[in-house]
Amino acid sequence: QVQLVESGGGLVQPGGSLRLSCAASELTLENYAIGWFRQAPGKEREGVSCMMSSDASTYYVDSVKGRFTISRDNAKNTVYLQMNSLKPEDTAVYYCAADSFCSWHRDEYEYWGQGTQVTVSS
Repeated sequence: QVQLVESGGGLVQPGGSLRLSCAASELTLENYAIGWFRQAPGKEREGVSCMMSSDASTYYVDSVKGRFTISRDNAKNTVYLQMNSLKPEDTAVYYCAADSFCSWHRDEYEYWGQGTQVTVSS
């Protein structure tokens, strides 16, 4: 059974950093596009970043460009989202998802993790 498991969330002060991990079982992440999404209370789930499988191209939503970095460790079958200079508006549940191609549309993704809470607050 395919599983994606996120970890690394927590409470951090504004300006701080967190690194989220997305580990997979029964699925080789390097063969999939991996997207990171987030959902704040009362808001739609939005795409944050994505990495293609073919050439490791990366994409970011404008609000996180220059602050977030997506990366992949094939040996660990894990994708990371390094989040720096965090802002209160980054507070959300963060999800990783896998499918054939990168997309900002959540319906395009077949596999999802359960999410990890990120709270940015002083």
